Amino acid sequence: MPLPDLLPIRPFTRPARGEAPVPGSKSITNRALLLAALCDRPVTLTGALFSEDTRIMAEALVRLGIPVALDEATRSIRIEGRGGAIPGAAADIQVGNAGTAARFLTALCAAAPAGLFRIDGIPQMRTRPMKGLIEALRSLGADIRCTAREGFFPVEIRARGLRGGAVRIDAGESSQMLSALLMVAPLAAADVTIELAGTVREPFVAITRAMMGHFGASVQTVPGGERISRRPYSPGGAPGAPARYPIEPDATAASYFLALPLVTGGEISVPGLGAGVLQGDIAFVDVLRRAGLSVSEKPFLVARNGGGARRGVEQDFSPFSDTFLTLAAISPLLSGPTRIIGIAHTRRQETDRVAGMARELRRLGQEVVEAEDSLEIHPRPLLPTVAPTEIETYGDHRFAMSFGILGCLDLRGDGLPWLAIRNPACCAKTFPNFFDLLEKLRRESSGSDAR
Repeated sequence: MPLPDLLPIRPFTRPARGEAPVPGSKSITNRALLLAALCDRPVTLTGALFSEDTRIMAEALVRLGIPVALDEATRSIRIEGRGGAIPGAAADIQVGNAGTAARFLTALCAAAPAGLFRIDGIPQMRTRPMKGLIEALRSLGADIRCTAREGFFPVEIRARGLRGGAVRIDAGESSQMLSALLMVAPLAAADVTIELAGTVREPFVAITRAMMGHFGASVQTVPGGERISRRPYSPGGAPGAPARYPIEPDATAASYFLALPLVTGGEISVPGLGAGVLQGDIAFVDVLRRAGLSVSEKPFLVARNGGGARRGVEQDFSPFSDTFLTLAAISPLLSGPTRIIGIAHTRRQETDRVAGMARELRRLGQEVVEAEDSLEIHPRPLLPTVAPTEIETYGDHRFAMSFGILGCLDLRGDGLPWLAIRNPACCAKTFPNFFDLLEKLRRESSGSDAR
């Protein structure tokens, strides 16, 4: 059922109870799509995410001539790997505002033996950082032309493969650029040694390394960077036999529902997501513990609110910044200030997330101190208005979901909405059924009081 342009959030009238089965990880699904396309045999992804971003990635592979079969009913995707070759001689690819797809596809096309490829996105994508990746690929022999502004989309790639050798990359603005370079490095004509210029957010790069190893690549960490051996991608199993790769549930998507008991009380579990996951965003669990939740991790994540104090926290979110909005949105309910640092790079994501969050919290009467790399929120009482306060999402799925959780607070004590989300459909980027799942939990928790 289509979502309205303005969605009032119905509060929980009783403590939250139930399971929140979140979709597969976007980060892992898009990496697996690329790695499977580079393999020498078919690969089936299980538990995959079906969302705007992953569909963009899958459709781009099809446009490049790599067969991809999607089965949303079983949450599986089958990719007919072509060992690094791109069957299509030419293609025009649109990536929307999908940063992972943009960077991964740029690297894939640059590493192809031949072909002419043009890649572009929506206007916002044309402002997102690409320079570090483009310069690194050029130093390995790629012919990449920025047709509007140097270092940004749109780009035109005249593929001729990568020669290998030493390369330096500045991936400080997005670790996706380093991940993209790492994944295509085994296709180069010689071993590749990558030197890092500056710092990079490590957790997502760690996911990339681990997944490359599963698919048969050799990645060796050396002082100041990485060394990747030239070798074909070949997942384990009998030669030529189809391979399978399971996708973890999305830890960032789980953050919203794990935070829900801080707002409503009660207990929520996230099946399939527990200790030992690849995703660095699982570190958000410790932030929730410090804010007052009890979270267990075996056999999977369960968040409980025992009725204790909800406390403001200070946290450097640079390693897992996608979750900072979850904490910021519920900060009005925490006692004492919440200070969030390490988020300057999020000003150049789907929107300026730092400025946007400050603006929406002030709309709710909060005192916010905004700096280039931080937000400090001093909670003030939330005061209901005659009509629900409207939260702007800026087309950013994480604003919609974060404030959707805050709206579950029964602020008036009558179960009536006091907060409404503009453009809730933007959640299609990573979590298309987010609000359906939230409403299902509300009804199940309310029991006979469901309305």
